[in-house]
Amino acid sequence: MIDMAQLPTAPPPIAALREAGVSVWLDDLSRERLRSGNLQELIDTTGIVGVTTNPSIFQAALADGDAYTEQLTQLAGEGKDVDEVVFTLTTDDVREACDLFAPVYEATDGVDGRVSIEVDPRLAHDAERTAVVAKELADAVDRPQVYIKIPATEAGLPAITRTLAEGISVNVTLIFSLERYRAVMNAFVEGIEQALAAGKDISKIHSVASFFVSRVDTEIDGRLDEIGTDEAAALRGKAGLANARLAYQAYEEVFATPRWQRLEGEGGRRQRPLWASTGVKDPAYPDTLYVTELVADNTVNTMPEKTLDATIDHGEITGDTITGGYDEAQQVLDDLDRLGISYTDVTAKLEREGVDKFEKAWGELLEGVSAELSKVS
Repeated sequence: MIDMAQLPTAPPPIAALREAGVSVWLDDLSRERLRSGNLQELIDTTGIVGVTTNPSIFQAALADGDAYTEQLTQLAGEGKDVDEVVFTLTTDDVREACDLFAPVYEATDGVDGRVSIEVDPRLAHDAERTAVVAKELADAVDRPQVYIKIPATEAGLPAITRTLAEGISVNVTLIFSLERYRAVMNAFVEGIEQALAAGKDISKIHSVASFFVSRVDTEIDGRLDEIGTDEAAALRGKAGLANARLAYQAYEEVFATPRWQRLEGEGGRRQRPLWASTGVKDPAYPDTLYVTELVADNTVNTMPEKTLDATIDHGEITGDTITGGYDEAQQVLDDLDRLGISYTDVTAKLEREGVDKFEKAWGELLEGVSAELSKVS
């Protein structure tokens, strides 16, 4: 039973989001946040109920300051190689964050209080190794509220199913297209079916599907600018929201099917849509655009701190801004197609770039840790 009254008091806009069924998570984590008490302060004062991380976030955290120096020195003395060091540093941070969120986890019956950690992005196209590393990460963090992040590549889909079937909660990341999102939900349902068949308590298995928003606008706006007509200009800043709203429509359809209803009757928890990439890239748009316009029940919005601060300061939450807009959202995609902008091409490119970006950040993380190890060893 969820006891929302046990959660820390939230500022009015975050409280309004919570009332509308939106969980607000912070899209950032660092040892400095943990050790300074900043993360605990944010939990107590801003209403965040979870944290997401990715390779770029960890790369930035390890590059900033000396919070990791002592442990790096210790691990170097133990003869750990760079991959082992990165594994230890990141899982330690996530474990500590999980402990801070334990009261939220208890108050929300496991729905929130979640902290995500990503599988090595170099494995994005290797289903077998992704599933193996997902279990290693879950075992290392050893906290029930950890989410293992697996990318929604074609190879990621069977890894998602296998990981869920083992009873491990999963955050599926880098979802851009509606077709891939439906495949992700199918992989999720298959995983829960397998877990149930294996005798696992499926009420303990949770999942979110991270649907990326602002990157869609960035890519499509660039193409609209190249077209340069008034009709093209009128579509700027509309694609990301339209895509996300149609994703929520797909979510409603899948979780209303008899196949899912049977699992829900056995205690299954719906895979929640999570709006990711919610920091506004174009200063011409309101800085809370991907928060106020993506409000619907049973969703998560993970925000960089700048977006969280903007939402608290001047976010105007007016209730559900998704479910009445499916026809209008589809019209946006139809209009883009008529202008010659290929939805399939855009989303495929964004997936490739997303994987490449995280691979690059992971490489920089390894290089940075390797350089630090050479200093202390």
